[in-house]
Parts: sequence; C-alpha cells; structure tokens
Amino acid sequence: MTDLTKLTHRSDLASLRQSYEKGALHRADVDPNPFKQFKRWFDHALTSNQKEPYAMTLATANMSGRPSARTVLLRQFDEHGAVFYSNYDSHKGEDLANNPYAEVLLFWNELEQQIRIAGPVEKLTEAESTAYFHSRPHGSQVAACASLPQSGVIATRDVLDQRFKDLLQQYPEGSVVPKPEFWGGYRILPEVFEFWQGRKSRLHDRLQYRLVDDIETAPTTQKWVIERLMP
Repeated sequence: MTDLTKLTHRSDLASLRQSYEKGALHRADVDPNPFKQFKRWFDHALTSNQKEPYAMTLATANMSGRPSARTVLLRQFDEHGAVFYSNYDSHKGEDLANNPYAEVLLFWNELEQQIRIAGPVEKLTEAESTAYFHSRPHGSQVAACASLPQSGVIATRDVLDQRFKDLLQQYPEGSVVPKPEFWGGYRILPEVFEFWQGRKSRLHDRLQYRLVDDIETAPTTQKWVIERLMP
C-alpha cells in the first residue's frame, strides 16, 4: 500500500494555509458594466508579471450532467463574450455540441483574485476561425492537424510524433496549412460574472453580476444586477 506521507513530503496537507491580505473588493469601486470591470482586472493582471494570465479553466458537462474541466487560453474578450479555440471533435467539443453551456475560471494567485464567467456557448464563424488559425505559429497549425481525434487514445507517443513529422513534410515552413474543418473557435455569451478577491480569515469578497435581460439583448443595452455573495 502506498504511504501517502511520502507523497506529501511528510507534510500535513490540512495544516497548509495562505492568508489572503492583498486587496479588497468594494461595491462602490466596481464598474456597473461587468465587461468593463473584467477589462480593468485583466489589464492589471497582464501588467503584474502573472504567468499566462489568459489561461483559464473551462468546465463543461455532457448530456448526463457529468462535468469535465481543462485549461484553455482566452484569445479574445469584448462586449460579446470570451473566445477560445479547440478541436470540435474533442471531449469538450462533444460536451458543447450536446450541452452548449460552459463556465470559465481565471485565477491569478499573485493578485489573490479570480473571475468566473458562465453562459451559453456558440461557435465562431468559419471566417473568424480561419483568420485566427493562420495567425498561429506554423508548428501550432500543423499540430492542430496532427491531433486527430483530439482526446483520442493512441498506442505510443511515437504515433503522434510521426504524424507531426509527416505533416511538416507536407506543409513545410512558409507554406499555407489548411485549417481543418474540425477546428475552430467558441464564444461564451456571459450571463453571470463573479469577481473574487481573497481576504483575511477566508472572509473573501465576492461580487456577482447577473444578467436580467434576455441573452440576445444588445451588449450595450444589457441590464445587470450586482450582488454580494457570502464567501
């Protein structure tokens, strides 16, 4: 039987703590528009030496309600929502095809802040996905073609490496790599934002923006209510 004390370097995990004391979140200080509040925090994170502050946990669920989560990269954010890209045939792609709702979480440890965004998900247009695909580094474009099906089982790493090598020969540096039909972007249409600021004694600040209009309402005229949540 595995000795778990060795896995934790003889530390008692239940005793490990960090006190959050770097900031506070007051209702009077936030923008009434959650998109502007997001930009305010995100711009600060970008200039605060966070490692990949655009990395976010994406949670989806299948038709049976079984959740799954993974890290993706935020590639665009504006008044229409949060954009990320993926293989449509992946595990998350299958989830979103059958249950087109998702939530993302951005956590910035050094700032003791996190943001949750939840809502329905739509695919980007083919033109939008193609434009972004060709803006990626050449190797990343080839890798997207090689990972088929994404999340699929392969016998060894050599299978993937050989497929990538073969595709590099087919599409050498400087050539145009066709965007695969199975690859593209998603946009989360926010219905809920939550801004979380760590506080001392676990009395964290949580402000939630909840959309009270229909999701189809123009972003510039949407109405949001701001609610403080218990930590």
